[in-house]
Parts: sequence; C-alpha cells; structure tokens
Amino acid sequence: MALIAIVAGLLLLIKGGDWLLESSVGLSMRLSIPRIVIGMTVVSFATSAPELIVSLQSALSGHPDLALGNVVGSNVANIAFVLAITILISPINVTKSFYQTDWPMMFGASLLLYFFLLNDQQISSFEGAILFGMLLVFLYLLIRFQKTAAVEGDDYEDDKPLNPSQILLYFLLGAGSLWLGSESLVKGAVTLAKNMNVSERIISISIISVGTSIPELSASIIAVLRKEKALSLGNLIGSNMFNVLAVMGLTSMVHPVAVIDQGLITHDIYWMLGISLLILPLVFVPSGRQLGRFDGILLFALYLMFLGPMLMG
Repeated sequence: MALIAIVAGLLLLIKGGDWLLESSVGLSMRLSIPRIVIGMTVVSFATSAPELIVSLQSALSGHPDLALGNVVGSNVANIAFVLAITILISPINVTKSFYQTDWPMMFGASLLLYFFLLNDQQISSFEGAILFGMLLVFLYLLIRFQKTAAVEGDDYEDDKPLNPSQILLYFLLGAGSLWLGSESLVKGAVTLAKNMNVSERIISISIISVGTSIPELSASIIAVLRKEKALSLGNLIGSNMFNVLAVMGLTSMVHPVAVIDQGLITHDIYWMLGISLLILPLVFVPSGRQLGRFDGILLFALYLMFLGPMLMG
C-alpha cells in the first residue's frame, strides 16, 4: 500500500505541476514576458511547486528530514540527472548570463543553506525569512535587467495563447492535484521508510527527490526539442534557486526544519555543493561555453555514485 500511495502521489504531483506550468506560461504569454525570464522565474516556480508542497506537508507533519532531503536531493537530481539527460539529447550553448548572474546566485544560495545548517543543524524561521528575502531581491534584479533582453525565439507565434478562464482552470487543477499528491506521497514515504527500516532521509533523497524532479525533466526535454535551450538551462538553474530560497525559505518560515539524520549534513549537502560547483568549469571544458554529451555522461555517472551507497546500504 505504501508503494501505491507513493506512485499515486507522484502521478498527481507530476500532472499538477504540468497544469500549473500551463497556467503560469499562459499568463506570462499574455503579459509578453521574455522567455529567459519565464525560464528563470515562472517555469522554475511551477516546476518547483511539487518540492514546495511536499516540503511544507512534511515539515507540518513532523517529518523534517523528508522536507530537507527533498530539497537537497532535488537539487542534485536537477543537475546530475535532469541536466545530464537533457544535454545527452542535445548539447546546450551557454549564454554569458549563466556565469555572470545565474550560476553565482544558485551557488550562493546553496552555500547560505549549508552555513545555516552547519551553524545549529536547523533552518530557523528567521533564517528562512533571509532565504526568501534573497529570492525577492533576485527576482527584482532579474526582471529589471533582463525583461528587455533579446532572446532568440522570444516571439510566441508558434504558441496557442490561453484565455483567462483556461488559465484559472489549469491553476485550480494544478494546485488541487499538488496538494492531494503531497498528502499521498508523504504518508506513503513515511510508511515505506518504517516498513524497510531505513531513515526518511534515504526515501526523500532517492524516491521523492527524483519524483518531484520529473516536472523539471519534462519541461527541459520539451524545451530542448523545441529548440528553446535558454529556457531549458534557465529552468534548471532557476529551479535549484527556488528549491533553496523559496521551498526551504517558506517551509522553515512556517515551521523550523531541523536535521534528524546526520547523513544530510555529512554527505548529501556536500554532494549538492560539489555538483553545483562542478557545472561551472564544465561549461568551459572541454568545449567553450557549451554543455555537451561528455558532460552529460560525467554528470549522470556522478548521480549514480551519489545514490549508490545509500540504496545499497
């Protein structure tokens, strides 16, 4: 029954995230927001919605390791799993904004989360407010300096715009599915951890984090197939920032998140930092300002190394 609840929860989260994405992009199109801004904000927020709802539900239900493990595991999965598969399908040329603003913000947010956890092994409500405040500052700067950026493919001629009633319907369907999915997933994950006699951290880092990263995988593959690669990379980098600044920020503001399984701060958080750091030199080596198939193979191999010891242990 636990596995059935997890699968049902993941399906609801995936479909809910898809509906929310449709609503968000539809609204952005009506407001004529450039695609690079959509990728870093609207799409990232929509695809991070499963992580947000699951983490909130986990923290409020008294399972902080599920909340924290979900964020850390999803950030590793977004780069070492989702980005790896995306660039194995098609290499991505990287724009200057990646290493000038986007990557520094993502890595800076990851470092801040690390120092908060290292301090007292928890994210307090005040620290959560700092994280969320950083997100607001970043969004302001992004919209102010990139809203007029000329990005190839910024026109919406090939897209069918949604009317206001459709946008509202997709939003309500998405929000409802995300909530029901999170209820089912969290309860199923807790039950599975007890049945298998493993920590909730193991379940959250592996099953839950991969499941909640599926919307990012879907959005990135679709973006690459549509030749909208700026949207694909922007979505993943933005999603990692949202996971730390919005998901962890809002969750800890509602309920402080404390570390229970020490593996989160002795193993998992270092993998998140290492993978986040590695993506920068990979952009320049071996091909200048490009992420290619060699990078994809390396990242995916690292992801298997990350999960391997936990799943076998």
